[in-house]
Amino acid sequence: MRNIVISLIAILLCSCSDILEEKPQAIAVETFYNTPGEIEAGIAAIYTPIRDWGAFRNNYTAMLEVFSDIFKSGRGSWAPPSEYQGLNSTNISRVQSSWEKFYLAIRNANLIIKNVPNANNVTDDAKNQYISEAKYLRAFTYFQLVRCWGAVPLRDEQNMSEYNVARSSVEDIYKQIISDLEAAELYLPDQVSVSGHPSKWSAKTLLADVYFHMNQYDKAMEKSGEVIKSNIYSLIEVSVADDFEKLFGAVVTTSTEEIFYLKYVEEDPFEFALYLHGVGRKYINVDGYYAMYSNIDYTVYQNWDNKDLRKVYNWYEYDSFDPGTILCKKFSDTEGLSPRNDLPVYRYADCLLIYAEASCRATGAPTVEGLEALNKVHRRAYGYPSTQPSPVDFKLSAYNKDSFIDLCMKERGYETVGEGKRWLDLKRSGLATKYVKANRGQDIAEIHYLWPIPVSELNYNEAITDQNPGY
Repeated sequence: MRNIVISLIAILLCSCSDILEEKPQAIAVETFYNTPGEIEAGIAAIYTPIRDWGAFRNNYTAMLEVFSDIFKSGRGSWAPPSEYQGLNSTNISRVQSSWEKFYLAIRNANLIIKNVPNANNVTDDAKNQYISEAKYLRAFTYFQLVRCWGAVPLRDEQNMSEYNVARSSVEDIYKQIISDLEAAELYLPDQVSVSGHPSKWSAKTLLADVYFHMNQYDKAMEKSGEVIKSNIYSLIEVSVADDFEKLFGAVVTTSTEEIFYLKYVEEDPFEFALYLHGVGRKYINVDGYYAMYSNIDYTVYQNWDNKDLRKVYNWYEYDSFDPGTILCKKFSDTEGLSPRNDLPVYRYADCLLIYAEASCRATGAPTVEGLEALNKVHRRAYGYPSTQPSPVDFKLSAYNKDSFIDLCMKERGYETVGEGKRWLDLKRSGLATKYVKANRGQDIAEIHYLWPIPVSELNYNEAITDQNPGY
């Protein structure tokens, strides 16, 4: 058994390309995935690269934010992404690291999906739940890949050891994602015993977001509506700006708003927080990287109501070479040696905002239910109870389809600033050109919409003979 465990660990810790080239029998899977402890070690190996350096811990989340219309890239090598002309060599290397970590996670998910059905010492119910968690994570990871790179190799439990796998179409990638999530929805638990793992409501929310990005708004409305009607989740109420610490603070372990989060601790920190802060800031105990910033003169900030507590909570002034610079303090940690904040991948506010916009797009006009979903988020932003009518409520009669969609986009931008969601929102809505021009005064080159297939993939995968436009 000792040799088997050592072999598995060696495989899970090596580089993505090495893993994809390994023969499956080298892992001795027929003897390893047999107990809950062994399977849970395999499940943990899916999370590690997703949460790791190069992925959501830093590069991937940072890249998505500096592409948005709200932030501008900061000093040095982080500047080119905000020029909207594609990526230079340094930033191509950064997104390559994300690709490699994502495919490592997929490989580890495939091992669970393929081998857990043969486990001898696990109940069928437990097997179904383990496999469902792996499918959820595989779907989640492919969802990142397809939105940032487009057509990518579809590696599943059947072909995971093949060297040469051609790019599958975007449509086929989405089919796989939906298939995985529909399966996960059946067997994931209603509630998780340990935060940071997905429930069936996590699967429904991710599925709603997938349909949202596929422009299948009726299905996005249906799935997000199921989560809302479950009454399992509620918004964290606030009365002053600092109350948002109850949602984003470094010592928060979970909340009524958490649907699916990536978890970090001081020994395994959320390094992205350093990208948001500068040198010598009081909001973290180490120097930040000053990789991204905004400015009080940017249109987004100018149009943001000063009474909105999110504006007060999210931003602080920073003395730099650029007058008016502001930095985002959503993820701050004044006590830990390294940032301990969790990344809110999906929280209840996300679900409400998906429902609000999707219901309008699906029906051709804003709906009463969609308006109420949006108003809940908006009321909370002004310190009013989210479930009760308030003086800041939007009125149905004031909006048509297009103006309500713009309102939803504005609220989504305010609500999710710094969470790595804005650029993907701009792309899926078809409003990237409009918003970047309005808020940043820049035009987006076609090359900027997709990231290049990494050299590390092209060097060994002979089935890929094309590259994304412009690279």
